[in-house]
Amino acid sequence: MTTRLSRLQAQMKTTGTDLLALAPGAHMRWALGFAPHPDERLCLLLIGPEKAAFVMPALNATDARQHTDLPFHEWVDADGPAQALAAALADIGSDMRKLSLDETMRADHALMLLDALPDAERALAGAEVGALRQIKDATEIAALRDNARIADKAQAAVRAALRPGVTEVEMVQVARDAFAAEGARCEFGIVGFGENSAYPHHHSGARALKAGDVVLVDIGGRKGDHMSDITRMAAFGTPPEGYDEVHAVVDAAVVAALKAARPGVPAHVVDDAARGVINQAGYGAYFTHRTGHGIGTEVHEPPYMTATNPQLLEKGMTFTIEPGIYLPGRFGIRLEEVAVVTADGAEILSGLSRDLHRA
Repeated sequence: MTTRLSRLQAQMKTTGTDLLALAPGAHMRWALGFAPHPDERLCLLLIGPEKAAFVMPALNATDARQHTDLPFHEWVDADGPAQALAAALADIGSDMRKLSLDETMRADHALMLLDALPDAERALAGAEVGALRQIKDATEIAALRDNARIADKAQAAVRAALRPGVTEVEMVQVARDAFAAEGARCEFGIVGFGENSAYPHHHSGARALKAGDVVLVDIGGRKGDHMSDITRMAAFGTPPEGYDEVHAVVDAAVVAALKAARPGVPAHVVDDAARGVINQAGYGAYFTHRTGHGIGTEVHEPPYMTATNPQLLEKGMTFTIEPGIYLPGRFGIRLEEVAVVTADGAEILSGLSRDLHRA
């Protein structure tokens, strides 16, 4: 049994959980180092305080056995999963008063499990897997740092490719190619020219670059199991009137949030710090999202830097700090760092300046 699985079982005792059910996805991959192919067939990792077992579609069993020696309760399409599920539950134990479900589990699979345990108290797996995943060890931080390095190079590649008439989607492809050159996969790319930069989650399209445009580039990729996420700004020629002032406010908000982030501080204090700078400058109405989100094996995971999150930060937590100001019809500015909480503060993983790049 893996060390992480043992840690999960210890955490279950802390939360009083009798059964933790994980679907193929990030939680399972964190616990075991792999996850079977997810589809409509019921596949669950069932973890009890002492034992664990899989409910496994037979067609995936041979491949999955290469990765784990946990017991399998297999089922075939002709029979359906009900008997395998019942056998697996019996294998884990009979006294299941509290059930914790993977938040990403398919609804039909969750209902099948709930029907099998109709009297169990129900919760979500954030208290078990989520609590452990939030604290990154040195190996995970090193992987995140390496991914940040690759993302910096992808940002540089986009900047080098800016030229009159190039389109947003062409710039996204430049980022994809840059990630691929480093053995990584681009997981998302947002490139917004000019007025399109004022849409926080713009869908890049055929808008062509012209003189005077600002360029927002928000990209992230994955090498191995971990992610990157970075946003930087460029200008093609002279930026619009007032741009430099707003850029300075957003950068000051990043600095304030970084200064606020340290062990023992509630997550909302990080959001408060960034938002306070932007409110003081008179742009509060144009900062329309949270200050940041956790990042690790998923690009969005706890902890979240929101105005309402009382969760205390701990050493090893990693999250983005990405305040923004979005002026409709004019331009938007977002500057994003990935930060890791250290013993006495926070450290950013990117080495790329947040200054406006002038192309």
